[in-house]
This record gives sequence, C-alpha cells and structure tokens, in this order.
Amino acid sequence: MKVIGVISGTSMDAIDVALADLRLDGDTVVLTPLGHAEHPFPADVRTGSAAELCRADTRLGQAFAAAAVAMGEANLVASLGQTVHHWVEDGRCLGTLQLGQPAWIAEATGLPVVADLRARDVAAGGHGAPLASTLDALWLADLAATSGGPAVALNIGGIANITVVAPGADPIAYDTGPGNALLDAAVLELSHGLRDHDVDGELASRGTASPDYLAALLADPYYALPAPKSTGKEHFDLAYLHRTTSGLPTVRGEDLMATLTALTALTIADACREHGAGVVVGSGGGLRNPALVAALTRALGPVDLVTSDSLGLPSDAKEAYLSALLGFLTWSGVPSSVPTATGATGPRLLGSVTPGREPLRLPEPAATPVTRLRIGHPGGTSARP
Repeated sequence: MKVIGVISGTSMDAIDVALADLRLDGDTVVLTPLGHAEHPFPADVRTGSAAELCRADTRLGQAFAAAAVAMGEANLVASLGQTVHHWVEDGRCLGTLQLGQPAWIAEATGLPVVADLRARDVAAGGHGAPLASTLDALWLADLAATSGGPAVALNIGGIANITVVAPGADPIAYDTGPGNALLDAAVLELSHGLRDHDVDGELASRGTASPDYLAALLADPYYALPAPKSTGKEHFDLAYLHRTTSGLPTVRGEDLMATLTALTALTIADACREHGAGVVVGSGGGLRNPALVAALTRALGPVDLVTSDSLGLPSDAKEAYLSALLGFLTWSGVPSSVPTATGATGPRLLGSVTPGREPLRLPEPAATPVTRLRIGHPGGTSARP
C-alpha cells in the first residue's frame, strides 16, 4: 500500500513529507521510497496559552494536510506531528505532546490517518523516543552482521539520537544530547533574529572551540545517564547555554559556534564508541552542515561515517519514511515500539486512527512477526545495507 509520512522535527525548520510503497514479504517489510518533499514551517505558529496551542494544533494540521495532498495518491497517511513538549523528570518520561490535528489531514485527503504515535509508548513506561529505532533495528540487522561491530544509526535533528544494532542483541536507542538545538539557538541570538541556523557551518568554520566552554557543557549530567533516555529543547535551550557558561569569559560568536559544533560531535562520537560501533549511518538536517560533519568525522576516528542515502534511504526524508513505516505497521496490526530502545514494558501498537472519507476497514493483522526491512526501488529491485 502507498503511505504518506509527515513529520516536523524538533528544529521546527520545515515539514518533511514522503510517499512510500510498503508491503509485507513474509517476515520482511519492503519499503520503496516514491518521493519526498520539504514544505515551509508555518511562520505564525507559536505555543504558550491554550488559545495559542489551539491555533498551533490547527495550523499545523492544515499544513500537514497540504503537504500530504501535494504528494499525490495514497492509501494511508501517518503523521508523527510536531513535538512541542517532552516531559522528563528524574530520567522518566511522564508525558509528551505532539500537535498537528489529524482531522484536518483526513478531511483534506479523504484518507485514514494514523497519528499521535508516541503517547502509547509513554503510557507503557517508555520515552516515546527515539521511534527511529523501529526502522533502524529492522533495516540495519544485515549490515550489523558484516560491519565488524554494531551498526549505529544516527539522526541529527534538533536533538541527536542513535540506534545501536548488533547481531544477537536487543537494539539500544537513545538521545545523545543536542544536535542542532544549541547551534540554532545561539545563531538566532548572535544574528539578532536574522538567521535561524548556521548556513553551511560558516560561522563555526571560522572559529576555534573554547576549552573552558566545552568542559562546562560536557559536564551536564545527562550524558552520564544510562539508556533508555530522552531529552529535548526543554533542556537544551538558550537559557541553558547562558546558565552553563555564566562566569566564564565572553568568547567571539564564531568561537561559540565552533564550541557548540564540537559539543554535538563529541557527545555523538562518545556514544558511538561506547557501543563499539563498526559503522555509523547518518541522516537528518545536521548532515547539511559541513563543519559539523567534519567535526564528527574527526571525533569518530577510524569508525566509518556513511549516509543513509548510500544505502538507499534519503537522508533528508528518513524520518518522514519512518512515519510512513510506523503508520503501516499499526495499520497491519504489528506492534512497532522497541521496548529495549524506549524503555516501555513491552511492544505496543502505536497511534490513534482517524477515519477518512470511507468507513474504516482495517485489514486482518499480519500473521508473521516482522524482523527485517528492505529498501526497494521503483523498478522492483531492492537495496540491501
């Protein structure tokens, strides 16, 4: 079946949408990417009061609907929505809130919509993240067997997360810390609101990391917490940056950006090395930043960093394809959470279903457990990691 996946990540910089053909072949999901696009994030969306939350929920739902309609014909839409708050205390996720009202998507497309995919995992004791672990564990199982060490899937959005896939072991996944979150917050302040990200790592490439700033930032207790764990911009924001570096001598803007780039690279690399990574498969907006990619490559040392594009899955659209996969699995009656990755008490069917124009008719649940994912191509061939 054709499934449209829609997501807006923690960076709030764009709406990503992808169209995938998904089918079950025994114990394998075959995901064929059929196209993806990026749409502007609504500029007037702000959250805070109940009225503002209502407007944001509506406007995001309408924006997701427009993005889905533009992808063309499909059978199902899956929306991971926009995370606006991730409630974590003492290492436990107590709640999570995603906006983007699915009724608007169902009304505009006429299709059933699977949405609010994180909440059930949180209710089952998990963090509701990183849900990318579902795709990664299925997709990289074969690569992990040949890479000389675990295959580590890395996504660098506002927050960076990894999934560790090793033969004969349960997948491990967690947020490593800030991806682009602190970088974007800092450049917004440095540019007095004129820039929302460091284009091509221009500022960072002209600076030198401050050892004092870097040491203060690396001392954050989050990095020492055991997995599973999750975090967000509720923690890693501009106020956090000011608090952590208060009392230290002021540094140039370029040096601050170089320091924050080094922070993201080092915390990711430390996590990958901790698990003995044989290869790191990267995706997400952070890979568009040459300064960050160069810093991460240096920090990883002999561990190869490759992009998901080289294995058949577009890096810029990986999370949109993840959304499509999660919706497809729910529609097929297949639990799609990975308890060892999220911390939930067991696997769960994720999301809520909003009916489309026709009466809701779910298929019979899949009879065979799903253990693999293969990337197909529109010609009928498949790419194997």
